[in-house]
Amino acid sequence: MLNRMLSRVTSEHADDAREAQEPEASRIALTWSGEPGRQEELTHGMLLDQAERAAAVLRRLGVRAGDRVAVHLPLVPESVIATLACGRLDAIRATLPVSLTVPELVARTRESSARVLITADAAFWDGAVRPVKPLLDHALARSAAADGAMDRTVLVVNRCSRPVSWKPGRDMWWHEALGVPSAAH
Repeated sequence: MLNRMLSRVTSEHADDAREAQEPEASRIALTWSGEPGRQEELTHGMLLDQAERAAAVLRRLGVRAGDRVAVHLPLVPESVIATLACGRLDAIRATLPVSLTVPELVARTRESSARVLITADAAFWDGAVRPVKPLLDHALARSAAADGAMDRTVLVVNRCSRPVSWKPGRDMWWHEALGVPSAAH
């Protein structure tokens, strides 16, 4: 619904909207400070572009209005982008905090019934690199063993450039799917 309202306003006032948005497009919308020495800034234009790309990827993966997308990310820019992408599709973002244990992730992924999950390879917190995707992998394996395999896609955000287990046909790199350079150094 939000997406339809934005489209209507934009189409009704296209020239005025373009003139008003162009100065905003270059203004910083999001500043993120993460692990020591790492900072990212996204302008309004960059943020909206990546949200549209993410929405297009989710749409290609079969996400429609009312569907759930499970987001298992630390506090990184891609979490905001995933939220905006879900809003563009009228999809429901189901948050899976990275602090959950494997049994908690099993329960939450079951409850969400999301066919698309977004996670990170790993994350920095408390001064150390912590696994993120491996916990989700264990939870999905346990869930499949108990309930049978559900057809899912896992989009993986490359945050720490760590070796990560990969399930071909299920796992996809976020940056490759969106066609944007990887944010990881």
